[in-house]
Amino acid sequence: MEFAQKITRLPRAYDSERGAEGRALFDGVSGDLAKLVQGAAGCSPYLLSLMLREADWMREAFEAPEAALEAEYLRLRAVGAPDLPSELRRAKKRVALLTGLADLGGVWTLEEVTSALTHFADLSVELSLRATLGAEIRRGKLPGMGLDDLETLGGMFVLSMGKMGAYELNYSSDIDLICLFDETRFARDDFFEARKAFIKATRGMSAMLNDRTAEGYVFRTDLRLRPDPAVTPVCMAAEAAESYYESLGRTWERAAYIKARCGAGDQAAGTAFLETLRPFVWRKHLDFAAIEDAHNMRLRIREHKGLGGKIDLMGHNMKLGRGGIREIEFFTQTRQLISGGRDPDLRARGTVPALGVLAQKGWVPQDVAETLKTHYRAHREVEHRVQMIADQQTHLLPTTGEGMDQLAAFMGRERAGLERELTDRLEEVHALTEGFFAPDAVAPGAAESGAAEPVSQMPELDNDVIARWPSYAALRSERGTQIFNRLKPDILSALAKSADPHGALLAFDGFLAGLPAGVQLFSLFEANPQLVNLIVDIASTAPALAQLLSRNAGVFDAVIGGDFFAEWKGVAGLGAELAALLAAEPDYERKLDVARRFKKEWHFRIGVHFLRGLTGAEEAGAQYAELAEAVLRALWPEVVAQFAQKHGPPPGQGATVIGMGSLGAGRLTSASDLDIIVIYDPEEAEMSQGRRPLATRPYYARLTQALVTAVSAPMAEGRLYELDMRLRPSGNQGPVATSWPAFRAYQEKEAWLWEHLALVRARPICGLESLAQDFMAFRKQLLAEKGRDHGRTVTGVAEMRAKIAAAKAPSGPWDAKIGAGRLQDIELFSQMGALAGGVSNLRVQAGVKGLVRAGLIDQAQSEALMRAYRLFWALNLTTRFLSDTAFDAETASEGAAELVLRETGSKDLASLQAELQSCAAVAAEVIVANLKGAENEG
Repeated sequence: MEFAQKITRLPRAYDSERGAEGRALFDGVSGDLAKLVQGAAGCSPYLLSLMLREADWMREAFEAPEAALEAEYLRLRAVGAPDLPSELRRAKKRVALLTGLADLGGVWTLEEVTSALTHFADLSVELSLRATLGAEIRRGKLPGMGLDDLETLGGMFVLSMGKMGAYELNYSSDIDLICLFDETRFARDDFFEARKAFIKATRGMSAMLNDRTAEGYVFRTDLRLRPDPAVTPVCMAAEAAESYYESLGRTWERAAYIKARCGAGDQAAGTAFLETLRPFVWRKHLDFAAIEDAHNMRLRIREHKGLGGKIDLMGHNMKLGRGGIREIEFFTQTRQLISGGRDPDLRARGTVPALGVLAQKGWVPQDVAETLKTHYRAHREVEHRVQMIADQQTHLLPTTGEGMDQLAAFMGRERAGLERELTDRLEEVHALTEGFFAPDAVAPGAAESGAAEPVSQMPELDNDVIARWPSYAALRSERGTQIFNRLKPDILSALAKSADPHGALLAFDGFLAGLPAGVQLFSLFEANPQLVNLIVDIASTAPALAQLLSRNAGVFDAVIGGDFFAEWKGVAGLGAELAALLAAEPDYERKLDVARRFKKEWHFRIGVHFLRGLTGAEEAGAQYAELAEAVLRALWPEVVAQFAQKHGPPPGQGATVIGMGSLGAGRLTSASDLDIIVIYDPEEAEMSQGRRPLATRPYYARLTQALVTAVSAPMAEGRLYELDMRLRPSGNQGPVATSWPAFRAYQEKEAWLWEHLALVRARPICGLESLAQDFMAFRKQLLAEKGRDHGRTVTGVAEMRAKIAAAKAPSGPWDAKIGAGRLQDIELFSQMGALAGGVSNLRVQAGVKGLVRAGLIDQAQSEALMRAYRLFWALNLTTRFLSDTAFDAETASEGAAELVLRETGSKDLASLQAELQSCAAVAAEVIVANLKGAENEG
C-alpha cells in the first residue's frame, strides 16, 4: 500500500477500547498502518466516528491517497443540485479522515495536509455557488445570464482570505470569504436585480456549507471580512469594495489581503480586482508605520482575549497566545508590508514560503527564519491534534493533566518531553518576535565619538551659522544641549552630504531658531534617528516644504504631539478635531488663525510622509483633498454663525458648498487652489431675520464672500487656500451664490457642454445636507440625460480640446498637466466617458470605464489611458511638491531627481522623459481616434 510505505510516526491509543474498535474495522491491515488506525481511534472520538462511516472508502484510499481525493472531487462535480448538500457532507467526512490519518502518520507534510483541506474548501464553495446561483438563473433573476454563464458564476467571484487564501487551512478551520461581483457585466438598470440575486445565492451557499444537519456540516463560513460588514450586503459590487479600500482601508485589511486569492467564480474579474488593490496592499515605498500598527493589533488581541502574561501550558492558546502561531504570522506579514511594495518577490501568500524569501532577501536573519519556520510547523501540528480530538475549532491546549496525557499520546510523545518542548518553542517564538515589535530604545550609533567628521573638516558648512546655535531657545537648557550634542555629529554629516549643503544648513538653522524648547523634540530624534535624516531631507530636497519649515517651525509641535506618524484620520476625524478646536476658541479671528495652524500642521505632515516614502502620490493627493474638505466642513458653520450674528440665520433652508474640479474629484496637489460653487435653497423666504436683515439673494452673496475671506484672507498665520469660483453658472458674470431653482434651470436650459462636463467632478463638501442630496440626485439625472446626445458631446469635447491647445502650450517635456495625452486631456476625455457611459462616479478611472462600457474604447486602450494618467499624476504632484516653478531636469537637485524617479518608478530622468513622451503619444492617439471616429459617425 502506498499509504503504509510513507508512515514516519505513530500515535498511541489513549483509550485502548476505542483503539481496538477502530482497528477491527480494517480487516487485513497490519504493521504500522494498523498501529496508526488504532492510535488515531484511541485518541480521537471524532476520527473513530469517521472510520465507522467510511472504512470501506478509506480501505481503498490507502492504496493511492492522492488519486482517491481526485476521484472524490470528480464524483462531487457530477452531483446534481438537490443532492449536493448531502454529498458535500459525505465528502467532508472522507477528506477529514484521509487528511487526519495522513497527518498523524507523517504520510503528508503539513503543507500537503493544509493544501488538501483548502482544495476541498475551494471546490465546496464553487459547487455550492453554482447550485444556488443556477437556481436564480433558472428563475430569470440574474439579468442577461444563462446557465452557460455558471462557468464564471455570472461575473461573481469569491476571494479566499486568511489561511484559505494561502492554502493553509487547519484541520477544523472556518473559511473566510469575501464575495464580490463585476458590476460592469450588467446594464445600469439591471444592477439592483443582479445584486439581489448574488446576495441570495451567497446566503444559500453559506447555509449549504455552514448549517448542521443530521449528516454534519461542510465548513463554518465567515463572510465578515468584507468592507464594513455591519452595513454592507454579503455580496458587493467590486467597484464599491474598491472605493472602500481606497478611502477607508486599514492596516489590518492590507495584511489580510497578503493571503487573498480568487478561489471560486470569475477568475479574470477576481484577478483584476486584486490587481486594482495592489497599491493599497503593497505600498511602493518602505512602510515602517506598519510595525506599530501590527504591534498595536497584537496588544489589542492580548488584552481582549486576556492572553498576556507568563506562559502556562494548561489551556494555552496556540494561535493567539504568547509565542503562538499569530505572532509568527504578524512578524512575517509586517515584514512583507514594509518592503513588499518595492520587491514583488516578498508577496508570498504562505507563512513558511514568505519567511524563506524574507531571509533570502536579507530582511530576516537566516537562522531566525529557519527557527520560526520550524516552530510554525510544530505549532500547526499541535493545533491540528487538539482540533482532531472532537472536530472543534479550538486552539487551546488541554486544561487538565489527563488532557495533556491524551495529547501526548496522540502525538506519539511522552508528556514530560512534549511539555518541555512546547514551552521552549513558545518562549523562543515570543523572544524573536517581541524584539522586532517592541525593541528596547537604543541611542543612535552614529552619535558616538568619531562617527562623523568634526565641523572643521566639513568645508561645505558655514561655521558662523553653527556657532550661533547655543544662543537659541531650544538649547538653553542643560538637558536639551546634552541631547542635541549627541545628535549634532549626525546632523552635520547629513547636511554636508546633501545636494545643497549651504541651503540645507540655512533651512535647518531657521527650524532650530524657531523652536521654543528642545528637550522633547531632541529626545524624539534620539529615539528615532531616522527623523534626523527627515529634517535634512526636507531642507535638501523640497524647497517649498523647507520654506514652510523655516517660517513655521511650530508645525513640529505636531511631531511632538505623538500622532504625526499615526494612521491618517480621514475627513471625519480631521473635521471633528478642527471643529473641537474652533469651538474652544471664542474669538472669530482667532478661530481663523487656529484653522490656519491646523491646516499647516497637517499639510506639513502629508508632505513629510510623502517625502519619506510613507505615502505615494496617489495617497498624498487624496490626503491633501481630504484635509481641504475637513477644513471647509469645520469652518463653514463658524462663518455662518458669525455672519448670522449681524444678519440673522440663513433665510429659507440654507446653503451647501459644492466642490468642483480636483477638490470634487478628491485629488489635490500641495499647491492646489480650491474650486467651489455655493448653492442655496431660498424656499419662499424674502428676507433674513436679524439685527440688520438682508434680502435673500444679497444675504447668500455676502455669506459666500465671508467664506472667501475666511479662507483666503492673509492673517497672522497666513491664508488657508485660494478659492476659485469661476465654475459657477455664468462664470465671473454670475452671482457668487446661486439659488437652487436658478441653478437647475440654468443647467437644464442654458449651460454649455463644458459646464455639464464640470459637473462630472462636482460633489457637496459642506452645508445643508438635504440640499446636498438633492444636488447629487439632480446631477445624476442631468448627466444621464445630457449623455444621451453623444454626437453633441463628442463635437463639443473636440472643440474644447482644440481651444485648450490653442490657448496654452505645454511649458516643456516635464509639463504633466498641459498637452495632448497628458492630465488635462485625459481628464476631459474621461468626463466625456462619464456622460457616454452614464457614470456618476467622480474618479477619472470611472469615466474611462464609462468609455469602455459605451463601446468607445477597448480594455487595452483603457489601460493605456490609465497608465498615462497615473504616471502624469505622480509627476504633477511630485514636481508641484518640490517647487512652485516648473521642473527642470538640468538644474534639479539630486534629492529632487530621486524623488521624481521614486514616484514614477523610473531608473533615470532620460528614461522617464522617454516614457512620458511615449505614454502621452499613446493616450493622445486613443483620444484623437475616438473623437474623429465618433464625430464622423455623427
